[in-house]
Amino acid sequence: MSRFEGKVAIVTGAAQGIGAAIARRLANEGAKVGVVDLTADRAQGTVDQIVKDGGEAFAVGADVSKTADVQAAVAAVVEEFGRIDILVNNAGITRDNLLFKMSDEDWDSVIAVNLRSAFLMSRECQKHFVAQKYGKIVSLSSRSALGNRGQANYSASKAGIMGLTSTLAIELGPFGVNVNAVAPGYIATDMTDATARRVGFEPEKFREAAAQMTPVRRVGTPEDIAAAVAFLAADESSFISGQTIQVNGGADR
Repeated sequence: MSRFEGKVAIVTGAAQGIGAAIARRLANEGAKVGVVDLTADRAQGTVDQIVKDGGEAFAVGADVSKTADVQAAVAAVVEEFGRIDILVNNAGITRDNLLFKMSDEDWDSVIAVNLRSAFLMSRECQKHFVAQKYGKIVSLSSRSALGNRGQANYSASKAGIMGLTSTLAIELGPFGVNVNAVAPGYIATDMTDATARRVGFEPEKFREAAAQMTPVRRVGTPEDIAAAVAFLAADESSFISGQTIQVNGGADR
């Protein structure tokens, strides 16, 4: 498939898990991908896999919660590939705790990485999108945006992504830019495995329990999310904007 032939994408938080799967999917369908993570060394593994599979990618190190790093990262991708067409805001962390135990740092760091980064990256990339009258922004929200015990910071950040998505769709739509979000349910990743351990479960048992509460009777994979992101980043979804698509196997929570 070559839906993204001639297109350039940036994927943040792409060293592993969902971000790496998204970067690989876009590259497999023809995009040149700027693989962004906290350091270029962290991102290089994803780049190496893309190149091995016959694609083109470039590793970029950046703290995407910082304006100067974001500006430098976007400039580096433009210098390497000549343009930007697709932005995927995937970078995210958790610092779970109940409210009375949650520190200022726990709150600030999650909001910075999960929400502020999406604002900064979108603001920087829109300069290119508006000038060329074309662009796709897809951000990662979560089912946790509806509330989840021990995740006041994470839930707030992911609810913020929904609001940011709706607003940017209104502002950027007249310039040929589609803005959408994907809200994963339970996805088998290192992050969800860490959550399982935090609440006293072995990851495999936690996955089994999650699968039983999901109508399709399995947990999601990073590739499930990558498929949804690829659809929203493609021209076939050009009349979809301002939406948050739930990708959770039919779960109601």
